[in-house]
Amino acid sequence: MSAPTRPSPLAVNRRTLLGGTAVALAAPVAVSAANAALEKAAPDLSGKSVLITGSSSGFGKLSAMHLARSGATVIASMRNLRGGKRPEAEELMDLASDEQLALSVVEIDVTKQDQVEAGVRQAEETAGGGLDALLSNAGIAIAGPVEVHNHEQTFKHFDVNLYGSQRIAQAVLPGMRQKGSGLIIPVSSQLGRFVIPNFGVYCATKHAMEAMFETMAYEIAPFGVEITIVQPGGYPTKIWDNGQRYFEEMIGTVNDERQKAYEAHIAMANGLGRNPWDTDPMDIPRAVAELMAMPDGKRPLRRPVHPD
Repeated sequence: MSAPTRPSPLAVNRRTLLGGTAVALAAPVAVSAANAALEKAAPDLSGKSVLITGSSSGFGKLSAMHLARSGATVIASMRNLRGGKRPEAEELMDLASDEQLALSVVEIDVTKQDQVEAGVRQAEETAGGGLDALLSNAGIAIAGPVEVHNHEQTFKHFDVNLYGSQRIAQAVLPGMRQKGSGLIIPVSSQLGRFVIPNFGVYCATKHAMEAMFETMAYEIAPFGVEITIVQPGGYPTKIWDNGQRYFEEMIGTVNDERQKAYEAHIAMANGLGRNPWDTDPMDIPRAVAELMAMPDGKRPLRRPVHPD
């Protein structure tokens, strides 16, 4: 009797994995095959809709512009819209007008449940039904030793990075289920895979995000909805400038004993992340566009993005 055959490695994808293919073998192969597919030219996203959180700067802003220019209907969200008068919102709307793009802006603070629900309803009205994709990009990064993070700052970290991602995913899923298709793209980090000193709390939020959304990927697969977790490396975006402000606020609350005990770490953490990277933040929007264009059932569970 001949030995049972196993699937060709190139044929392995997440759906075969869910059907019982060995996780340890299939996961890296699926990522490798998907990465090769993502080397193609920028796709045409005409007819697709996407909601993006954290669109005031960084990956969110660049993705809003890139995906809209690729033909997608883009609903870019950000906090503190100020009745549409926030400069970052006006910039996107001016771009949409100048280039005749299907790009609109809604107010969503992912830490506020009412705004999440209202913003998703508005996005679905713009899209004419359930969304094709969600780019869950809103996030913060605060450096410093774990012991000096007070509970308020720790909760803020989790409230934006983890709970915020859960809130927005929960809000878009009913529409995607009704539609029978959809793609959720949480923006994690290479620090969701390993840890480095002075980023312990940030790493914890991203490790938790990785666990939550991998589990969710298995749970929602029967509905035709997929998840790909994007894992950026180091890129020069505004998250580090905002993180420096949060860091300075936090250090001001640390008592003298802890400040002295962690003096070297605090000095190292001051400005950590604001390195003069020469990496191109457009790597992320390009990867997102390629993921959106991939056939259903062929997307990888994770997509590391970094030149190295």
